[in-house]
Amino acid sequence: MTTLLGLSLAGRTVLFVGGGALAARRLHRFLAEDAVVRIIAPVLHPDVAELAAQHDLDCTRRAVRAGDLDDVWLVHTATGDPRVDSWVAGVCEQRRILCVNASDGSHGTVRLAAETRAGDSVVGVVSDSGVDPGRSVHVRDQIADALRAGRMSMRRHRPTGAGRVSLVGGGPGAADLMTVRGRMLLAEADVVIADRLGPTEVLDELPADVEIVDVGKRPGHHPVPQQAINALLVEHARAGRHVVRLKGGDPFVFGRGGEEVAACLAAGVAVDVVPGVSSALAVPQAAGIPVTHRGVAAAVHIVNGQADLSETTLAALADARTTTVILMGVAALPRLIDAAVRAGVPMDRPVAIVERGHTAHQRITRSTVGEVVADARAVDVHNPAVIVVGEVTQAGLLLAADVAAVAA
Repeated sequence: MTTLLGLSLAGRTVLFVGGGALAARRLHRFLAEDAVVRIIAPVLHPDVAELAAQHDLDCTRRAVRAGDLDDVWLVHTATGDPRVDSWVAGVCEQRRILCVNASDGSHGTVRLAAETRAGDSVVGVVSDSGVDPGRSVHVRDQIADALRAGRMSMRRHRPTGAGRVSLVGGGPGAADLMTVRGRMLLAEADVVIADRLGPTEVLDELPADVEIVDVGKRPGHHPVPQQAINALLVEHARAGRHVVRLKGGDPFVFGRGGEEVAACLAAGVAVDVVPGVSSALAVPQAAGIPVTHRGVAAAVHIVNGQADLSETTLAALADARTTTVILMGVAALPRLIDAAVRAGVPMDRPVAIVERGHTAHQRITRSTVGEVVADARAVDVHNPAVIVVGEVTQAGLLLAADVAAVAA
């Protein structure tokens, strides 16, 4: 029978007997745990020598002696000589020192589990009867896949006393464009404070006892003001909960994530930010529009369409080598275009409006600066939509480039 233990080796001495390729692979694991690692080996694998130099490890190049095991918590022996490894394991047994013997089927008194991590949880897999590392790794990988996909709840069942806030960028709306870290944090959440944009379908996968607070904003309708959202984050975190603030796009790209981080820090609440795929880049891409393209556009200017156009933005719109991406600009489109035209932006500058990018209802409207207001009105463009101004929005741009490349 095998018992799986959670053993802390931080600050404790671990002795590696043998400095071969196996030691090179496993050293990382113990160094990551802040163990005090010593190495005894006549010859060192180049990767072991490099790690020893990087971490200033106590490294002795000779055969192992019984005295080397004094004051050691755990020994990892993998000399390549079963007789030496068996002798080391025997000394450890006499002295009641934990020992990983990597040279034979006995594996000493300790076997290293195949591990995966999710947040502050560590999941390990070992064989209970016999030794089958390949199977342990296969099972570990399946568990890791489920954790990364957010299919396994990782919520705490025992309060820690200290809550925290995670600002998670959900991307443009498709659940499979969320980051792995974002999905894992959702699986740990006690409370989710969610916008109306982003991958809201993932909320349906959460356990019924996860509290979901809808603070979604619509043009001209903000049922929960930003200050109230900030207060909700702080209130739930102070109650010891893990709060996930799920946003569309990226929290720091017109997502007011900076304000929410500042509110948490001011209240003494731990907060971290998980980046998301920004709609400014991903939505044009969904319509086949590269915001930069060699020989066409060498810069990108991202604008909040609800604000007045600055001189910098007007200069970007006028620059044929710059792509201007306008977020939250549908309602203000006539005003924005009027300002651009008065500033001298060419009437034939290409424009594309991409609605509901990366969804089954995606629609693209191609036009020009001179015609886009009328064209948008004719097809009844609605939010969420991203407006792209620049030469990269020309239909067939990439096809034309491919044809030119083949011809060359």
